[in-house]
Amino acid sequence: MGVVETLCRDCGQQPPPDAGTCPACGSLRIVRHKELHNLSIAHLDCDAFYATIEKRDRPELRDLPVIVGGRHRGVVAACCYIARTYGIRSAMPMFKALKLCPDAVVVKPDMNKYVTIGREVRAMMQDLTPLVEPLSIDEAFMDLTGTEALHRGSPAVTLAALTRRVEETLNITVSTGLSYNKFLAKIASDLDKPRGFAVIGQAEARTFLSDQPVRLLWGVGKAMQQTLARDGITLIGELARIEEAELIARYGKIGHRLALCSRGEDDRKVDPEGEAKSVSSETTLDTDIADADRLRPILWQLAENVARRLKKSGLAGEGITLKLKTADFRIITRSRTLKSATQSAEEMFQAAEPLLSRETDGRAFRLIGIGTHSLIEADQISQTDLFGGVGPSESKVDKALDAVREKFGDAAVMKGRGFGKKVDPQGPAKAE
Repeated sequence: MGVVETLCRDCGQQPPPDAGTCPACGSLRIVRHKELHNLSIAHLDCDAFYATIEKRDRPELRDLPVIVGGRHRGVVAACCYIARTYGIRSAMPMFKALKLCPDAVVVKPDMNKYVTIGREVRAMMQDLTPLVEPLSIDEAFMDLTGTEALHRGSPAVTLAALTRRVEETLNITVSTGLSYNKFLAKIASDLDKPRGFAVIGQAEARTFLSDQPVRLLWGVGKAMQQTLARDGITLIGELARIEEAELIARYGKIGHRLALCSRGEDDRKVDPEGEAKSVSSETTLDTDIADADRLRPILWQLAENVARRLKKSGLAGEGITLKLKTADFRIITRSRTLKSATQSAEEMFQAAEPLLSRETDGRAFRLIGIGTHSLIEADQISQTDLFGGVGPSESKVDKALDAVREKFGDAAVMKGRGFGKKVDPQGPAKAE
């Protein structure tokens, strides 16, 4: 059956398996798992990152519900765990969040501060292994395989020391998931928040996954959830009982991924170059649309989503890609290189709109998306160049809009071409 291995998260010692508290430090935070010291793929996620930093810098907020975002007509960028008990969630309209918790303290985001601290956390991770794959400003994968001799302890011991170092040095907390692949490590990091340390081993992976919702699977967004639900599949265990060949026949290439993940398998490596090769936003339309004039406002809103994500991640893109899916599910992608790297929605829209015009030849589309690629760190280029090839007046407009949105929220102001039905963007910023 195997021996239960242990680890005290607060001092790094390995108490006896039956110990209620750590004999060395008295802590109750003891991790117990039979594969604990044999697993080496981790996912680290900062807890309520923006809100935690604000509480750190303003101690008077420690016991209060805190929301980071634009007040009144804005949206919630992040919220602390106290605020979450009221039902508040990221991306919720601010008026709705304040209705749920009228006494919440709303703090304006300070992205420069968040990016700086996120990079400090990343540097601590890279001190332990070169195999660090950031997913966003506040989370990343790590592969600690073969580091036992270097760090004089198993990956689990090294990770516990890292979480203590982050907490002691930066006064913020992180949650860690440890497993044998990326898919399960990321799931594990959400199981014990905040200050979590959860483990999923090979022995229990399929049993654990069996009763979990399909939305936990890598690449399964709202549209795919709906597709699976129409076929009577809502749990991962239901997918695992279907042959891979049948899943591929039903769902195409993603069927292979569904088959692997449903069995707890994931052959993706931790890729240090995998961070944000592209940032994109797309939406599946309620009804098929063939009219370019109806598609342009949607394209603009998606470009604004991408621009916000670039600024949030401290990145700029040198290329643009338009994605369309026809009514018969054929995917069309068209790309072009920009004159210079940009974070500007205006520049991205101007590059993508001619591509859209050329493709709207009477065909109806069920999905539209826009993405930027060939990303670089925004601080590698001058501030004036962040707005790409737009003229000085457009650069000033973008800066003015950003200033208004930072103060009042993303929905406080929009350009005329953005008026119309709001889209529900799919596909958050990720490495591809």
